[in-house]
Amino acid sequence: MKIHQIPRVAAISSIFLPTYNDCLALMAAHGMLPNVREHSYRVMQVAAFLGQALAAAGFELHLPLISTGALLHDLGKTPCLGTAQNHAQWGAEVLSSLGYPELAQVVREHVRLAEEFVKDPRPLREAEVVNYADKRVLHTRVVSLADRFADLKERYGRTPEALARIAAMEVSSQALEEKLFAALPCSPEDLFDIPSKAWEPDKVLVVADS
Repeated sequence: MKIHQIPRVAAISSIFLPTYNDCLALMAAHGMLPNVREHSYRVMQVAAFLGQALAAAGFELHLPLISTGALLHDLGKTPCLGTAQNHAQWGAEVLSSLGYPELAQVVREHVRLAEEFVKDPRPLREAEVVNYADKRVLHTRVVSLADRFADLKERYGRTPEALARIAAMEVSSQALEEKLFAALPCSPEDLFDIPSKAWEPDKVLVVADS
């Protein structure tokens, strides 16, 4: 697998991202289903909350990359339905082809983190925030990791091998949760209190401006 070099310090502030209107156009162009769109919007709300809290705690994070990555994390979900394709990789390839390598990496890692293939000396990466936020949202509801993984096991754990993969992912997500909240004054349970708002395309202000 290709090793991805993540830009540092000054380069982080100049990451090239799609504008808000570009995000909407990408979601429409790839036929994102309404339920996937609404899930993505809720993941973005959770990821943005976490990103802001972690930045306030002193972590060097690109907040628009977190919000945009969360909004587009399931870009490949609808096109890959009913196929054997990896929707995370599919979405990442689309974004990479459009000239958004950092965003592509966040999308690529939203299901499974690939830290062994990423060179980034920072203690926390945007992909980790988006990955965790996605693991806390079941459809459009913020749930515990236990509830999220119970649903994943029921829907996708059709074989012992699949169940083992999901169980391993749950352990990794629990470790990530501990890492994220170790530096925060809030707890994982506080995410339940993030206001739930309906999808409002004209009010998504945390992605790059057009």
